[in-house]
Amino acid sequence: MRTLKKYPFSLTDDAKKRLLLWAQQFDEAIWLDSNNYPQKHGIYKAILAVDAFTALKTDAHNAFDKLKEYQTTTADWLFGYLSYELKNDVEKLQSHNFDGLEFPDLYFFQPKKLFLFTESTVEIQYLNLAADEMEEDWKSISEIVYQPTENEAFKALKTSIRTSKESYIQKVNEVLAHIQRGDIYEANLCQEFYSETSQINPLESFFHLNEISRAPFSAFLKLDNLFALSASPERYIQRIGDTVISQPIKGTAKRLKNKADDIKIAQQLAQDPKERSENIMITDLVRNDLSRIAKKGSVAVEELCAIYTFEQVHQLISTISCTVPQNTPSVSILRNTFPMGSMTGAPKISAMQIIEDMEDAKRGVYSGAIGYFSPNGDFDFNVVIRSILYNSHKKYVSFSVGSAITINSIPEKEYEECLLKAKAMRQVLNS
Repeated sequence: MRTLKKYPFSLTDDAKKRLLLWAQQFDEAIWLDSNNYPQKHGIYKAILAVDAFTALKTDAHNAFDKLKEYQTTTADWLFGYLSYELKNDVEKLQSHNFDGLEFPDLYFFQPKKLFLFTESTVEIQYLNLAADEMEEDWKSISEIVYQPTENEAFKALKTSIRTSKESYIQKVNEVLAHIQRGDIYEANLCQEFYSETSQINPLESFFHLNEISRAPFSAFLKLDNLFALSASPERYIQRIGDTVISQPIKGTAKRLKNKADDIKIAQQLAQDPKERSENIMITDLVRNDLSRIAKKGSVAVEELCAIYTFEQVHQLISTISCTVPQNTPSVSILRNTFPMGSMTGAPKISAMQIIEDMEDAKRGVYSGAIGYFSPNGDFDFNVVIRSILYNSHKKYVSFSVGSAITINSIPEKEYEECLLKAKAMRQVLNS
């Protein structure tokens, strides 16, 4: 049973920092933040969940079956991540590339303490705990004085690129050869930036990343020694009742300082044939994925190649929705749509096989998803992009970026797009 209490509350930047500072005492903590981004399908402004009562941690083997059992038997709030390597559970695929981070393939926990933030309130839900502990914690949070430790947070790291520019361009040309042979239409080719024997302050680094990105699907995840600091602009998939939506991103242009020039480059992105074709191919892939679990005739494209503007870039985003039968298991929806098309390509299985052969590092949590299940089975997950991953025991820091390769791709420009997407993470780590 959960004890519930609601308070009037304004979620300021200072309040966010106090909440996250308080959360660091727990081995498990997750913060999901919309950053007040004007999105149509948001429910909460932010969520904080801490202190595991139960947890599920597993490799890819039968991972979705294990998650389905955990989610249905627990019937409570669950928070965590799905790594890209769960592709091996969905299809007959394998992962043999180098893995410096060593995150489990799937990790979810049932929090004892939960904070749900809306426009003007916070609803606190505690599991099997007395109401007076809730009030004591809320008082502690309100009394915390946040003092940044800038020297520790922003000590510059030397990051290396696992795939050289020359190698990346060669790989793009090999993907183009696959496209010309008709093996695939599109593939998302990624590369890793990393730093070994390195230490960061995860919380301060997240604050810095979030301040320069203000992304609508930001997340701070702490699971013992494992950290994900995400400034993701992309929603993978959401379920509310019998409605499911997915919002793939494909198509990127940099922001410009001059307002008129910035508006112009966004308009050019909206009309760019290559960028639009990337997005439309993935939109079709998502429509196909959703049709597996949707009521007949219910799959619809609500937005096609709509321009969304973020702190670092302009993006093309499409919104695809469908209706599912009420008794459809939530994990079955994830199994039938994972991994997300924006991070794989089309056709999905062929693209994933080629990606595995081409890339130099195991993706792991990168291009997976972070999010939650509610007690009634609703869920919301981001796409783990624009994110820093950190194993504090191994002292290994990593972030990855990628670009979608289509028949019209120019290898040099695809490499430049990767560097553009890497800008915020490099700024945080190399300051």
